Amino acid sequence: MKNSLLILTILVLLLSWLPPAKGELRDTKGGLQEIQIPILLYHRFGPVVADSMTVTTNTFESQMKYLKDNGYIVIRLRQFVDYYLGKRQSLPSHSLVITVDDGHKSVYTDLFPFLKKYRIPVTLFVYPSALSNASYAMTWDQLREMKESGLLDFQSHTFWHPNFKNEKKRLKPAEYENFVKTQLKKSKEKLERELNVKVDMLAWPFGIYDDELINKAIGAGYVAALSMDRRHTSISDNIMALPRYLIGNTDTLSRYKL
Repeated sequence: MKNSLLILTILVLLLSWLPPAKGELRDTKGGLQEIQIPILLYHRFGPVVADSMTVTTNTFESQMKYLKDNGYIVIRLRQFVDYYLGKRQSLPSHSLVITVDDGHKSVYTDLFPFLKKYRIPVTLFVYPSALSNASYAMTWDQLREMKESGLLDFQSHTFWHPNFKNEKKRLKPAEYENFVKTQLKKSKEKLERELNVKVDMLAWPFGIYDDELINKAIGAGYVAALSMDRRHTSISDNIMALPRYLIGNTDTLSRYKL
């Protein structure tokens, strides 16, 4: 009986010394609390609202003030992904990630000065076909300038932002398979070559994904991908379909329980 009690006591002590499980924090009472991290998604910026995807810089600044006043810390997406993969042991309490999709020129003209002023890290998901080509998009030189600030990370949004559902209906199975591979591989290679960065994360165009697309992305070398499912993300989510909140100019962050 004494030996059994001794063994039980030793086991309890050992368990109390174990680190928290990945994706969880240990509270002061020894319980476990799962980390829930919001990822925000923006597209375009400007002094006035030009379309449903535009957020004015005044609105963005007020949103960032709201986050600061409520104790949020903006971290890099890479930090969360590394934490998910077990490469980091912890994250700051009240962590939050900011992402911007597409590569619109207003990211450089309107958002970038604000990011430099307040030192806010952001991950840009861009599709290379538009860069230095389309009138609405940034140039490669602008992206290189932003890279030098150390505040922005650059990742893939496929090569030219296709609607995979439409393409699957339009193309024969073999053609669709090659099309997906090209969109994933060509974007990754172009960004890595032009910007000298590691590209292993992907934002699904229009938030469209399925098991087939996920498998293709993994095969192309992506370790994480983001959707547009509106909820906080945690390690219980599929890392190849991490949810994000699509933010518009009329959105108040409090509606997402931030």
